[in-house]
Amino acid sequence: MVDEVFNHNNSCCVDDDLLPNIKCIPAEYMECNGLSSGENDIFAYVDKDSPISENEKAVDDEMEIIKVILTNRGWNLGSQNGYRIDLSQFNVMKILNDLFEESTDAALALYFFRWSEYCMGSKHTVESVCTMIHILVSGNMNHKAMDLLLHLISYNSGEEGWHNIFLKIQETHTKRRVLETVYGMLVNCYVKENMTQVALKLICKIRHLNIFPLIGVCNSLLKALLESEQLNLAWDFLKEMKSQGIGLNASIISLFISGYCNQGNIDTGWKLLMEMKYLGIKPDVVAYTIVIDSLCKMSLLKEATSILFKMTQMGVFLDSVSVCSVVDGYCKVGKSEKAMDVLEVFYLSPNIFVFNSFISKLCTDGNMLKAAKVFQDMCEMGLIPDCFSYTTMMAGYCKVKDISNALKYLGKMLKRGIRPSVATYTLLIDSCCKPGNMEMAEYLFQRMIVEGLVPDVVSYNTLMNGYGKKGHLQKAFELLSMMRSAGVSPDLVTYNILIHGLIKKGLVNEAKDILDELTRRGFSPDVVTFTNIIGGFSNKGNFEEAFLLFFYMSEHHLEPDVMTCSALLNGYCRARRMAEANVLFHKMLDAGLKADVILYNSLIHGFCSLGNIDDACHLVSMMIEHGIMPNNITHHALVLGYEKKCVENPVERAAFKLQQILLKCGIQAEDDR
Repeated sequence: MVDEVFNHNNSCCVDDDLLPNIKCIPAEYMECNGLSSGENDIFAYVDKDSPISENEKAVDDEMEIIKVILTNRGWNLGSQNGYRIDLSQFNVMKILNDLFEESTDAALALYFFRWSEYCMGSKHTVESVCTMIHILVSGNMNHKAMDLLLHLISYNSGEEGWHNIFLKIQETHTKRRVLETVYGMLVNCYVKENMTQVALKLICKIRHLNIFPLIGVCNSLLKALLESEQLNLAWDFLKEMKSQGIGLNASIISLFISGYCNQGNIDTGWKLLMEMKYLGIKPDVVAYTIVIDSLCKMSLLKEATSILFKMTQMGVFLDSVSVCSVVDGYCKVGKSEKAMDVLEVFYLSPNIFVFNSFISKLCTDGNMLKAAKVFQDMCEMGLIPDCFSYTTMMAGYCKVKDISNALKYLGKMLKRGIRPSVATYTLLIDSCCKPGNMEMAEYLFQRMIVEGLVPDVVSYNTLMNGYGKKGHLQKAFELLSMMRSAGVSPDLVTYNILIHGLIKKGLVNEAKDILDELTRRGFSPDVVTFTNIIGGFSNKGNFEEAFLLFFYMSEHHLEPDVMTCSALLNGYCRARRMAEANVLFHKMLDAGLKADVILYNSLIHGFCSLGNIDDACHLVSMMIEHGIMPNNITHHALVLGYEKKCVENPVERAAFKLQQILLKCGIQAEDDR
């Protein structure tokens, strides 16, 4: 056999889980280059005297079969001089082909493919992988071939990469039929990887070999082009399909209708649907439902309903999906009676989807008595509530702060054998955290894990936020360690929760350390991150650090919002440095800040705490001129100001002053002010 130097530049990756669980050949084999000699032959990978497991016995059997086949094909595996086979690219490719030709067992060839890579300690070349792919397709193991193709793509990127794969597949093929299938699968892999431009280039290449992908692959590419809003390319490819003799059908046209509707261009989608008959294609229920669903999402429910009538006139069978889309649309805009009318007119018996639509609307409105009645009616009709039904009911009860009834529905759900989702537990955990019931929140979190569910980052953040608000920072950081151990990556919300908790405890420097860690880990802090820490420093009177962070925001391309400015100004108000606060406030207004009632009240309270009624009243006038009405907090601040000035009847005086300011601004004050 001719030695070939292993080409590392053309190597590809195979997952670790593809590697066989075996004891490999002697270590000295790995040191040899080309043919080498020794006492053991290449297949003596298990010590015959050592006890072997069932798994190792199966490995032994597989290798014995391979050994027999290769011996029959003329391979010298254990000659007297002890030579072993070099696992070069040439040898591996030839052995793979010999194994499949002799046994017609692609799985056996795949076994040797994995084993040889494991023994070599390096990846197979592109040529070897392509040979294995052809064998897998020939042996009806297309799913394994797809795995190898996806690995080839991931390790051979760029213009040169896809072209190299194209050439190697052609060079290593032995059967035309298999080549056509492999190229079709390769196109599909590029579509799956959202590499539509490469897929189109590849199709152009294989056309020169008189090969064109099957209609299923073409439809996948069309769908990908339309989803990425490449409509012109999609139409061009459709023409190409027609030139290859692939006839148009309702499914293909529906892809284009969906593409236009997803862009919000429903008129063009509808026009295309109406023109289908001129192409000799009868529009089906799927095409109509795409347009109906898009109209419902835009709350154009009259138009959607009229299409249902048009479908019946044209003899198109209405299915539950098309009717339910309209029913759901009416429910979402609070027109439950209209939804019921649609059900009656089109003779659709309410199904689980319809009931869920009604229940969802009632729960959103907080009408839990009626929601519970509809839920009960659904059960009495013999319909089995699904996870969404129960979760919606629980969310409704949580919204009205009735955690007790929410937990009852969890109990009913478990009793019926319906498995809650992570989202189900997360909303219950959140509802327990809000009133500070951390014991129940922790129990639900642990229950979720016991049931085999994997908490996601939202679940961890929800519980962590609960602990942070209660000041249990140790618990919050324990959860951070726990989520990392579970392989769940913390996100920006996670870090913002920890920062907020530290700030509440007065640990501002520690919060700043987390900000530094954020940037080191590649996260981009948001306005919330900076606002929390700026507020922490300014409340401590450390305005130098607060301003450094304030200006540092621009480096992250972030604009301070009203909350950020409030955090900074609140610090000045706390420190009773109102002159500086006032100057800063007007600078912020000049920079385009839109102050809210909270910010105005903070400044008004700051001036009033010093007994400075005049400046406080000036701010009240300002806020009214900017369309912001004073509220009870404004009144209480003025009362404080008059108390500081030792004015008699400060409550009445503050109310009278507000009346005067409102009248001056042309606003009639209410009688009870």
